[in-house]
Amino acid sequence: METQFESTPDTHVASLLTGIADDAKRLLIEQLTLFQVEIKHDVRRLIEAIVPIMVGALVLVPAVILLGMGAAYGVCWLFPDFPTWAGFAIVGCGLAVGGGALVAWGAWSLKSVNPLPNKSLQGLKENLQWKTKT
Repeated sequence: METQFESTPDTHVASLLTGIADDAKRLLIEQLTLFQVEIKHDVRRLIEAIVPIMVGALVLVPAVILLGMGAAYGVCWLFPDFPTWAGFAIVGCGLAVGGGALVAWGAWSLKSVNPLPNKSLQGLKENLQWKTKT
């Protein structure tokens, strides 16, 4: 005995809508996974960059202090009529101007940094545009 299965348009529409919902769910999960992987990668790269910078800064701070003191005494040696505080003031002002310029440069460079995962966001936008068109 052969069983005939009757299908109605309603079952086709329901299965089609279920398939679309499942595909959208799977796509959203994959997109969120991509966000997670991209953010983890960016954080790891950030940490790998920050650690040497921090260690270098810890080494450079005493070096700059010692070089500044040596330069201040060098100014006093070159100009014996200068008081010691004047030599320190001259060198301190030079270091302050240089440090301020570096801070301004870093702040200007930081404006171009985007902490968002651009590739994942672009993919999500494209997927959402595709979903709204269909």
